[in-house]
Amino acid sequence: MTKLVRADDGLEWRWLHPRYWPAWLACLFIFLLAWLPWPVQRRLGAALGWLAYRLIPQRVDDTRVNLRLCFPQLGEDEREAMVRDIFRQGGIGIFETANAWFVPMSWYRDRIRASGVEHVLEASRQGRGVIILGAHYSGLDLNGAAASLYFPLRVIYRPQNNPVLDWLIRTRRRRTYTGQIDHADMRSLFKALKGGETVWTSVDQDFGLKQGVMAPFFGYPAATLTATSRMARINNSPVVFVHFFRNPDERTYTMLFTPPLADYPSGDDVLDATRMNQELARLILRAPTQYMWFHRRFKSRPAGEAPPYRKKRKQR
Repeated sequence: MTKLVRADDGLEWRWLHPRYWPAWLACLFIFLLAWLPWPVQRRLGAALGWLAYRLIPQRVDDTRVNLRLCFPQLGEDEREAMVRDIFRQGGIGIFETANAWFVPMSWYRDRIRASGVEHVLEASRQGRGVIILGAHYSGLDLNGAAASLYFPLRVIYRPQNNPVLDWLIRTRRRRTYTGQIDHADMRSLFKALKGGETVWTSVDQDFGLKQGVMAPFFGYPAATLTATSRMARINNSPVVFVHFFRNPDERTYTMLFTPPLADYPSGDDVLDATRMNQELARLILRAPTQYMWFHRRFKSRPAGEAPPYRKKRKQR
């Protein structure tokens, strides 16, 4: 099994093997994309999203299912228009992620309208560590990179299976974050919070019921992580949500930090998970098509209930 490389590790000679060449070409391609003018990036991203909408039917179908469950009040034509825009936004987001890795963040300083930063700074002054809860918005890495303009933070990450891509992502993120914590490395997470650091994590994906509970997300039951409340209990750390989206002019961005959750954690995992999902839904509705609706948010179901998605080809 290939050993994943930590952020402070160097390159390995074995990565020159031909089986890694596609990954190296992808790295070069991402680097070149980042230096195109933004109007060109935006148009190419929209075209890439259109291609994905046409060529990845499984993801398109999953997106339709998610929108049907979360927006039952909308007509089919309205939801399908959302599906098309979700893929458009996702295509543009690929370029925004490339920019976050390679373009100087000073380019974004005057293009981001941030509000609520004082909530994070005030929480940080308490010295108990701060937990920033993000989500999988289309901007992805640009979200965290933008936050780093206002305060230092660490990020919790999930290692990539491909060691070359894993190296690229970790290396590029090192210029943004003060540190990166493997999602399975609870000791480093505890140490960071007890040291009064600010830690960013995303909590909006389905990791099963071994790590979570069922709680409504847009009114539909979803497996929701309980790790956030456990993290908050470590040092009584304040929990702040962040939302980031591209404005309609498609040249500027809005970033919002919420006040820390009051009376959290409550000791009731279901109640805490429900509150977390409600807050996420409220934020997502500010720019709903800039959320990554194409992941299988509702794949875990209570015993005896079938998932709402069609089986993937390899599962048939």
